[in-house]
Amino acid sequence: MPDDGVNQMSDEEIAAAAINHWKRYLSLSKELLKFIDKEDMETFMMVVKDRGKLVDKIKTLPSTEYRKTDEFKELAEKIMPLDREIMYKARGWLIKSRRQNSVVRSYDIETSLAMNQSLSFNEKY
Repeated sequence: MPDDGVNQMSDEEIAAAAINHWKRYLSLSKELLKFIDKEDMETFMMVVKDRGKLVDKIKTLPSTEYRKTDEFKELAEKIMPLDREIMYKARGWLIKSRRQNSVVRSYDIETSLAMNQSLSFNEKY
C-alpha cells in the first residue's frame, strides 16, 4: 500500500481531517435523502458510491481518538438519524420497486401466454 502521508500526520491533523471527512459524510447523507425523496435513484446510487469512498478514507486514518471530541459527538448525533432515515426510505423504495417489477413481469407473462394460446395474427377475422 503506498504511503500517502497519513501515517506522518499529527494527532491534531488526523482529528481535523477526520472531522472534515465526517462533515462531508453528513453533507452527502443530506443529499442522499434529497435524491431518494425525488426518487432519483441513479443520482442516489452515485452519491452512495461517493460516500463509500469517503468511508474508505476515514478507515485509513491511523487513529480514532477524534471520536472522543465533542465536535465529533455532535456530528454523530446529526448523522445517526439521517442514516436511519436513509435506510428506511431505501428499503421502502426497494420494496416498491420489487412490487412494480413483479407486476410488470406478471403482465409480460400473461400477455405472452395470451398471445401464444388464443390469438393468431395470421388468421382473418
